[in-house]
Amino acid sequence: MPGSPPGTPAGRPDRVARLVERVRTPAKSIERWYAAYGLLGAALGGLAPILLPLDVSRRGGATEIGLVMAALNLGGLTAPAWGALADRSRRYRTLLISGMACNAVGLVGFALVRTTGGWFALALLQGAGGAAAATVANLFVVERHPRAEWDARIGWLQTFFGGGQVLGLAIAGAFGQALTRPGLAVAAALAGVGALAGLLAPSVGRAVGPAVRPALPRPPRRAEWPPASPQHHYHRLPLSARGGWRELRGAIDARFGRFLLGWSLAYAGSAAVFAVYPVLMRQVYGVAPGLSSPAFALAAGLGLLLYSPAGAWSGRAGASRVVKLGLAGRVLAFGAMYVLGFAAFGGRGWPAMAAFLVVVLCWSLISVGGTALTARLAPSGEGAGMGVFNASTSLSGVLGAVLAGWAGGRFGYNTASAIAMAGVAAGLAVLLLERGERARGGDAGSGRQSSSNEAIGG
Repeated sequence: MPGSPPGTPAGRPDRVARLVERVRTPAKSIERWYAAYGLLGAALGGLAPILLPLDVSRRGGATEIGLVMAALNLGGLTAPAWGALADRSRRYRTLLISGMACNAVGLVGFALVRTTGGWFALALLQGAGGAAAATVANLFVVERHPRAEWDARIGWLQTFFGGGQVLGLAIAGAFGQALTRPGLAVAAALAGVGALAGLLAPSVGRAVGPAVRPALPRPPRRAEWPPASPQHHYHRLPLSARGGWRELRGAIDARFGRFLLGWSLAYAGSAAVFAVYPVLMRQVYGVAPGLSSPAFALAAGLGLLLYSPAGAWSGRAGASRVVKLGLAGRVLAFGAMYVLGFAAFGGRGWPAMAAFLVVVLCWSLISVGGTALTARLAPSGEGAGMGVFNASTSLSGVLGAVLAGWAGGRFGYNTASAIAMAGVAAGLAVLLLERGERARGGDAGSGRQSSSNEAIGG
C-alpha cells in the first residue's frame, strides 16, 4: 500500500483509529460528578435496604421494620418540592450536596438511635435527602448538553447509580445482623464522600423564561428501590398552586387510570417482600445476610443486562405484553417463595433465592414496558404522565412496606410473599381485563383512543 510503513497491513491504521474512537466515545459521555450518584446508589440503594431492616430487627419486630421502610419510601414523595425549588433557584449543585449530606447524617443517626420514632424520622430524612439529590441529576445533563447527547449521558449516569447499587448490595452482606452499626457507618461515609464529589458538579446558569422539563421516557436502570433513583425523580407531578387538583385530574383519564391501578397493585405487592427481604430470607428460609445480600446483588447486576433486550422485545411484541410477561413471572416466583416457606427440607434457601432471582430479573421487563405504556397512554403528555406514574410508584412502595410490617407482625414474615403474590396477580388481572374490554368494544373510536387501546391491550 503506497505510503504505508513496511510490514504494516493495509487498512490497519484505519482499524486502530476506529478502535480508539470506540473507546473515546463513551468517555466523552462520562463526567467526574457521576461518581456522586454512584456513591448515592451504593449508600441508599444498596446498603440501606439491607442494613436498615437488619438493624431494626435487633430490637424491634416486623411492624417497626415496615414503618422504617415505609418512611424511606415516603421521603421520596418530597421530590416534587425539591424539583420546584431546583427550578426556581437553579442551585442544582447545592441540592445534590445537601441531599448527600442528609443521607450521611441519617445513616449515622440510625446507628445510634434505638426508638421507633427516631428510626422513622431518620429513615424519612434519608429518603428525602436521596430525593433532593436525585431530582437534579438529569437536569445537569439536559440543561448543559444538546439533545442528541442526552441518551448517552443519562444512560451512563444511570449506569453509575445502578453499578453503585449492585456494589452496595454486595458489600452489605459482609456486615450481617451483628455488625449493622459498622455497616451503617460505612454507608454514611460513602454518602459523605458523595457530598464531596458533588463539588465536582457544574454550576447551571439562570434559565430564560419558565422552567420546562423535557420528557425523558427512559426506564430507570436500577433494582426496585425508588427513594434515590435519578430517573424516578426527574419528572414532576403536575400539581401546581395555580392549577391545583384540576391539573392533576387532567393528567389521568379512565384508561391511564386503570393502568395506574394495575401498576400500583403490582408494585405495592412486590414492595412487601423488598421491605423485609433480608429478615424474610433469614427467618423463613434460614439464609444469612452474608448470602442473601450478594444474591440480591447478583440478581440486580444481571437485571441491568436485561434492559436492552427488554427494550427490543417491547418494540417487537408490544409494551403491554412485556409488562404482563414480567408480572406473570413474578406471580409464579412469589408463589414459589410462599410455598417454600412451609417446606421442611434442608437447603430450601437455595430455591428461594432462585425464585427471588426471577423476581428481580422480571423487573427489567416491567420497568421498560411500564415506562413505554405511560408515555403512550398519558393524556396530558409524557412529562406529566411520568410524574404521576412515579408518584404512584412511591405511594405504592409506602403501602407495600406498611402491609409487610403489619402482616409480618401478626402472621409471620412468610405472609410478605403471599401479599406480593396476591398484589401482583391483582395488578396483572386489571391489565388483562382491560384487554377484554378492548376486544368487546371493537375498533371504534378516535385515533388517540385506538393507540391507547393498542398500548394497554398489547
